Formats: sequence, C-alpha cells, structure tokens
Amino acid sequence: MDRARPRLCDPDHRALLQPDRGQPRRLVQSAPQECRMITIALEKIDFMPPDRVTDDASVLTLKNLVLEPMLRWENGAARPGLFDRWHLSGDGRHWTLTLRDGAAYHDGTPVTADDARRFIASICDARDMFGMPWSYARYLEGAEITADGSVLSIATPDAFPDLPDILSEFYLPKIAADGNATIGTGPWQVVAFERGASVTLRHSDGRELRLVAMPDAEARLQALSAGDIDVATHLERLEPPRRSLDCHVWHEQPTTLSVIAYMNGREGAFADPVLRRAANLAIDRKTLISEVMGGLGVPAKTIVSPFHNGMADEMPDIPFDPERAAALVAASDAPKTIALRTPLYMPERAPEIAGFIAKSLEAVGFAVTIDTARDRPGYARELGAKKAGDLAIFDSSPHSTFRVLDDKISSRSRAVWWQGVEDHEADQLFETARRTVGAGARAEAYARVLAHLGAHPHWLYLFHPIDCMAHAAGLDGFSLDPKGYLNVA
Repeated sequence: MDRARPRLCDPDHRALLQPDRGQPRRLVQSAPQECRMITIALEKIDFMPPDRVTDDASVLTLKNLVLEPMLRWENGAARPGLFDRWHLSGDGRHWTLTLRDGAAYHDGTPVTADDARRFIASICDARDMFGMPWSYARYLEGAEITADGSVLSIATPDAFPDLPDILSEFYLPKIAADGNATIGTGPWQVVAFERGASVTLRHSDGRELRLVAMPDAEARLQALSAGDIDVATHLERLEPPRRSLDCHVWHEQPTTLSVIAYMNGREGAFADPVLRRAANLAIDRKTLISEVMGGLGVPAKTIVSPFHNGMADEMPDIPFDPERAAALVAASDAPKTIALRTPLYMPERAPEIAGFIAKSLEAVGFAVTIDTARDRPGYARELGAKKAGDLAIFDSSPHSTFRVLDDKISSRSRAVWWQGVEDHEADQLFETARRTVGAGARAEAYARVLAHLGAHPHWLYLFHPIDCMAHAAGLDGFSLDPKGYLNVA
C-alpha cells in the first residue's frame, strides 16, 4: 500500500507498525529521525477570531501549537499554561494567577496580565451563534478582574473554584499585521498562513511543520498511503470505519465528547422520569458502538466522559435491560409516541444512530418517527430554542464538568442547552459541588452529582467517540489529546 515508502515495511520496523488501540504512546525510533518538514493533514486550517471559543479539533490543534491556554486542562485538573502559578483564597472567591517568567509573544513583545484581562473582557462582550452572550459572561457576572504586571486577579461574588476550567479554554493571541490571530507564545511560530489552505510552522529548535486542509477523510487516507503527507488526523470519519492502516502507525484515543440525545423534559413522554429511565435501559450501547461506529466508542455511564472531573472507575454501567424497560413503559400513563430528531452529521453517523435508537425504543413499547434536519447550524439553533421534539441527537463537548452541568442540566441556570428537566436533587448536589473549594472534596462532590444523573437520566446517554490518527512509521512524538486535537512533542 505504501509504495512511496517501502522501507517502512521492513521487519526492523514491524514493532512500529502495530495498531495502537490503547492510550496514545510516544513512539520509539530505531534510527535518528530525518530532519525535514513534516506534512500534516487536518480537516480545516483556521485560527478563528480571538473572541471566538471553539471545540473544533483542527482549530484547537493549531491553537495548541502556536498559542497557549491561560491554564491547561488534564483529566479534570488544572495544569500550568501561560500562567504557571495560581492561588485561590479560602472562601473560593479570590483568584490570583501569575504569568510564567519571561512570557513573550513570538515578535518579542512581553505578555502582560492586562493582555489577559482585556482578552477575558472581549470574550464576555462577544456573542455566540444565537446572538447571545457566551456562557462565560454568565459565569463571570459581577466579577472584578484586575491586572498588575504579571499578576491577574479575579474576584467573584460567590465561590468559583472551577474557574481554571474556563481559563483552559482561553488562548491568548496577538494580532498579526494581516489581521489574523497568529502571533502566540507557544512552541511553534507561524511562518506562512493561508486561511482555509495551509500553515507553515517553525519550532524554536528548527523543526518545521506544514499543516494542510483536507476536509475529506478518504482524501486524507489516500494522501497518507501515497506518501504525500506524513500524518492524517480524524480517520474515525472514514466510511466504513477502520482500526488499522498497513505500514503506518495507527493511534486511537477515547475523547471527552459525549454523543447523546436530548430529552424534552417539559412535555411528552420524557417529562416522565420513569420513561427517561426506560429509554436508557432499552439501549444496548455495546452493540450500537460495534454495529454503527465500527467499535470506535466507549459506552456512556452519565452526562460526561471518563476524563471529566468527578468521574470514577467504579461508576456503574447503565444496564441493557429491555424487559425492565418494557415493563416501565407499559406501567406509565405518559404518551408513548416519540418524535426523534437527528442531524446528518455532528455527531458522526447521526442518521444511523437515530435508526438504532428508534428500533431499540420501538422494541420496548414506544412509537418512534424520525425527523432528519439537513441544516446543521439551524438544527443547533432550534435545539437552543427548545425545539427538540421529544428526543434530539446531539453531542456535548465541554471538557469541564462544571460547564456541562451549568449549561445543560441545572434548572436554576436554565441556560441555552437545558431542555426542561427539573431535578431538584441534582440542582442541590451541583450547587454543593460548585462551591466546594478543596480540589479533592470537589471531585467527590461532582462524583455524587454524576452518579445521581447516571441513575436518574436527563438525556439518552449513548457513547464517547474514539478519534483516530495515523502517521508514517519512524516519526516520533505525535499523539491525540482526549479533547481531540493533535499533540506534537
């Protein structure tokens, strides 16, 4: 298959060619790596305006190479980023964060804490896809944000120990002469940039990367197989799904993304918590992942992924129990007719997922009709406007447990993605967790919320996708982050 690189299939390289189906690992080279420009195919090439926050993995790949988040996020915990020291007062209301020593943009301009203050202010003044302020404005409502040299201070009206989750989504750029937000503080500097096409990056040690836009997964695969590129991302989008690539190194990474179906908690079948539970018992998640996703998924247990703060290994699986589900459906006086809405994509294979859900729910006594939306942005706006039918396939991307709960679950916040389920016990558990200052105690408090939501579902919980990436053998230092972006060591 790899005629351009027959040497990579030599027996000496065989250890490098095995599929990597566990956690991504750093590869061990059998010979020094050739010093040349590496070409990487992403789905898109864009840095986006600085006041736009995104979960797009291609954009995040570029941001994490060229820019830096104010703080990093790793498996539910804060790690040093542009700010490498921070302190929270005992009452949880006063944060002080200090820039790392010598922090400077690629043009040599020193970074100041006031840059971060102004950046946060611009985010809070910006508008999302609905023309509404970002959720960040709600989180930071009433906050006093000040800067003094390298120190940023944030005082909030109430305890806000989850603030690092928010700062981990903020990448501080400087605007280049061409108007693009491409001057950063990260390890890679932009040499050339053509939005939508390509970007060339240079590391401080002299290495170079060329990242090119290839929107089609099959085109990325063919380019990699032909030797035209060295690394291809998002191969989980291939049809049919695959789990390896001859003569190349294959990586698979479970992600923080949750594929779900929102349940209408205001009216209809799923205003009844018993039927929300019944629907979840009716889904064979392992079969869904195997038959529809080609094995590329991890069964969901609650509203968030195994990487989120508060998730514990001992959290029980949601059982597949169609007999119990059918009994609950038969005993309920609520309506049994379900309007199931689905987009064509985002999540991947959404129509096929919808078909599996419909068949599963009909098997336990529901009557299901499927409504397919062809305008994906319009579909998201409709869900934000509470036009979700009874059940609406979607994905939940925040890596912050706090954000998922506040934006989508809390009936106190009643934010844009909340679909009307009122669960006062969940609200109180969340209120306790979000105000708990100690990191360990807060993780335990969030675990209680997540366990409650696993047992008393607000959504139809499905799975967490596995992302795939492949590269030529002999390359070192490429891996996937659970948030979906490509890491380059």
